[in-house]
Amino acid sequence: MTISRAADEAGVGVETIRFYERKGLIEQPLRPSGGYREYDRETVERIRFIQQAQELGFTLREIGELLALRTDRKADCADVRNQAIAKRDEVECKIARLEEIRAALDAVIATCPGGGSLNSCTIMEALSDHRAKAAVTTESPD
Repeated sequence: MTISRAADEAGVGVETIRFYERKGLIEQPLRPSGGYREYDRETVERIRFIQQAQELGFTLREIGELLALRTDRKADCADVRNQAIAKRDEVECKIARLEEIRAALDAVIATCPGGGSLNSCTIMEALSDHRAKAAVTTESPD
């Protein structure tokens, strides 16, 4: 099938296929003399796999590793499970950080009177104070 047909079947754009080819996630088929490159069903399935893995938060590098495991005769399910566990742990860390950010935002929002001069805006003041504190903590002592 042509690249546009493969893109339609996989539910992606043609540029996505070309991007995956440049990243080495799928192989670009050889072009027959004077003809169009022909993509096979396996390539479409591989693109769908990449898309699904991306939706689960895997990076393209990690997806490349998963795809390599698919062809590694020595690999087993435990290898894939370990990668999924590592991804879940990473997601949990991100969630914890986002919860910290939410709590900090809740705190500055709670102090805001919701009106008045920008000079007396408690949110702007808190952001300025945070920036000043961050500058102090990152400076090296003399």
